[in-house]
Amino acid sequence: MLECRSRLSRYVNRHLFGMFTVMYWIGFYSLFLPISDQVVLANIAPIPISDRAIPNIIPIELVCVSAILSYDQLDQQTNQMCHSSQTHMECKRSSIRLISFIIYIISILSLNNHTGKYDYDLVVIGGGSGGLACSKEAAQLGQKVAVLDYVEPTVKGTKWGLGGTCVNVGCIPKKLMHQAALLGAAVKDAKKYGWQITGPVCHDWATMAEAVHNHVRSLNWGHRVHATSRPVRKVSSGRCIAMCTYYLANYDIIPKLSLTVVLLRCCVTVISPPFLGDLLCKTISLCVYSPSVHANQALESLTCCCSDVALECAGFLTGVGMDTTVMVRSIALRGFDQQIAGLVTDYMKTYGTKFAWKCVPKRVDKLSSGALQVTWTDTQTGNDHKDTFDSVLWAVGRAPETKALGLDKLGVQLNKETGKIVLGADESTSVPNIYAFGDIGEGRPELTPTAIKAGKLLAQRLAGQTTELMNYDSVATTVFTPLEYGCVGLSEEEAEKRHGKDGIEVYHAFYKPLEFTVAERDASQCYIKVRSTCSGDQKILGLHFTGPNAGEVTQGFAMGFQCGATYSHLLQTVGIHPTCAEEVVKVNITKRSGLDATVTGC
Repeated sequence: MLECRSRLSRYVNRHLFGMFTVMYWIGFYSLFLPISDQVVLANIAPIPISDRAIPNIIPIELVCVSAILSYDQLDQQTNQMCHSSQTHMECKRSSIRLISFIIYIISILSLNNHTGKYDYDLVVIGGGSGGLACSKEAAQLGQKVAVLDYVEPTVKGTKWGLGGTCVNVGCIPKKLMHQAALLGAAVKDAKKYGWQITGPVCHDWATMAEAVHNHVRSLNWGHRVHATSRPVRKVSSGRCIAMCTYYLANYDIIPKLSLTVVLLRCCVTVISPPFLGDLLCKTISLCVYSPSVHANQALESLTCCCSDVALECAGFLTGVGMDTTVMVRSIALRGFDQQIAGLVTDYMKTYGTKFAWKCVPKRVDKLSSGALQVTWTDTQTGNDHKDTFDSVLWAVGRAPETKALGLDKLGVQLNKETGKIVLGADESTSVPNIYAFGDIGEGRPELTPTAIKAGKLLAQRLAGQTTELMNYDSVATTVFTPLEYGCVGLSEEEAEKRHGKDGIEVYHAFYKPLEFTVAERDASQCYIKVRSTCSGDQKILGLHFTGPNAGEVTQGFAMGFQCGATYSHLLQTVGIHPTCAEEVVKVNITKRSGLDATVTGC
């Protein structure tokens, strides 16, 4: 090894200036070289990677290189890349040799400067809300952290920046488009309030989409800047290759070479879009799925599924003037309170959204006109039906990205049905030093705030700052449908299952928001339901609210749940008049009484 270093040193001294001059131009030229289908490492099986265009160059720290392509492997890679003249091939071959020499030099310097046992204290797989929160918190506590994040482009070419589903194709763009739909309804109300609006009011999808994209890009940039200031190292992608301590990272800054780094702990926070069944695999190139919907416009749209995301997408599509149909296989809002789910879909029907209940899509065909012909089966009658749409939106959820990570080879226990990781209360997996949190955890709420909170607490525990565990009970959430639905605690079905029908008391009320009165809006689905235990201090088990600003209303009451709120506490609270939230603290009619629960007066 010493002789090798000496020979290398003499080579570098003679050719240092020339090497770096060539590297400058080769580095620039190599950005435009085609990327091969595989990256091969010493003693490691080939790992497929997706074709990528110009790499996303960012400042990163090159750490100890424990696996570098050999000359034979370099020649193999070069042969795969080169398809032109022999001279051109030799040029590329020499270029890659030079790159490997310089990386080796840097690796030796890293060995000389490296004082610890590990290259990183923590590597986080997944640059979503939870992964970034965990990595930033760990870095702030003095840990050396790297984040591995790579987005596989969809068949339509959709890809996005740092921030995960929430920032790029989830909560943020969804809420902004929901707001666009609400503003359209507000324009109609404005006439009743005296605003003189002449001429037809129409919506321009391109203007909205550009504004949403610009805001998302600003968040991407903010995440990158914030992470770098910690500092957190960002890498494109990775694979687990050995028990607990080794990690394979594909650095975008060097698109042809992969590095093996040694780490102390690993956190998995990645989940992939979408869940593809047989029909989706056959039609995905024709259709879009929910994360991509903000990039597409259609006059007539079909949304397949009736989850919260499906109804939210159908709601804002209807709100901006599109003819929208929701195809429902079984029930709406599975896992939510079913009485409230019925009120939400009833309101959407009056809002203009169509529903095809108990129907299962069979095939999608693209017609010569460009329209999509959908064939589905009515499961109640067994009959097949057809109709044409401008676009078909699959809102069918996502599958965990656990197989591609090689977690099974490490012995990480997975749920065989869902593919999600089985976790302990402290986010630990079945393998020491590997943790997971967020959507990829079995039984965990698929919500951004829970992932963020869990990630921060995990980072604090790993740094020895706290022993506090994430509390997943009574987490509030909101479905941003045209009539918003906010909830915290148990649904009525779950409360009856845990406490028995006679063990709970349900207080409820139908109310009319003041802003609906002058506008003459239908408020028959605006509803409040509070359920508590029957005995003792009547601890509140669940609160459900449909109406304007449901998320803002529910968030305030969620803190009360953490403090053990009871029905007596609710009655002792003085409301803010006149608000919709005020009706929650006034609720006093029980379901079992059979009395009319409609609120009268102001």
